[in-house]
Amino acid sequence: MNENTVSEQLKLATEKFKAAGIDNPRLDAEVLLAYVLNCRRLALYVQSAKVLDAAQITRYQNLLKRRLERIPVAYLTGHKEFMGLNFAVTPDVLIPRPDTEVLAQGVIEHLERFNRQNLKLADLGVGSGAICVSILKFLEKVTADAVDISESALEIAQFNAQKFNVDDRINFHVGNLFEPLEGKFFDVIVSNPPYISAKDFLTLQPEVKGEPKLALDGGKDGLKFYRQIVTTAPKFLSDDGFLAMELGFNHSEAVTKLIEDSGNFKNVEIWKDLAGFERVIAAWKK
Repeated sequence: MNENTVSEQLKLATEKFKAAGIDNPRLDAEVLLAYVLNCRRLALYVQSAKVLDAAQITRYQNLLKRRLERIPVAYLTGHKEFMGLNFAVTPDVLIPRPDTEVLAQGVIEHLERFNRQNLKLADLGVGSGAICVSILKFLEKVTADAVDISESALEIAQFNAQKFNVDDRINFHVGNLFEPLEGKFFDVIVSNPPYISAKDFLTLQPEVKGEPKLALDGGKDGLKFYRQIVTTAPKFLSDDGFLAMELGFNHSEAVTKLIEDSGNFKNVEIWKDLAGFERVIAAWKK
């Protein structure tokens, strides 16, 4: 049997990944081969008997080697799908997760209910721009201010904004949380803040540890940035504005208490993901 066919290369790669303890070994093998062949994953099954040439084999083997070094697939291919959009990603930004779509979709649904145009959004820690860009892509009546402490991350967000033709509706700012937004008011403030506690950081998968620590490290208890955002957000929210943040695992109760104790919010909501986990917290300004 020819080992250079699509089906055999996938089989061999899957076995390597499985032996190395990599999650989703078959999926990763398929995504990387589809990337090499510049085709959709489904096409691999249609072309299962196709014989790869020497250059394709070499490129595929190099990618497999790097994946075995626990480099995430998204960093190897340079892109990740989010909300049906194909976002550019690099090691300078957190890889968008499907769970975060709960935040983007929930904000879109709530903003659609506003009976006015020119809605204003702030995205704190914009990273790749996945949340902010997706919202603007699906809602033309929204403009945004996007903030990140990393200039490199902002460059990726700007690239994605241009890619999806919403760059004329986003202002990008280098800075820490609200610092560059002084004097502005927003209908919604969104954030997927760093929320991994110091203890939990030690137990992360090698792939996750390879992502920007700035986007992961939530301080000793994982609540550092929630405290800062909850304390400051009311000053920047319009009268009927709301705050929406992604939650870390088991953070729902603690963040709800932070919001309630602040005395500045009402109508606290928890939005669950498809697995039933409490994924997003939203609260409206009093």
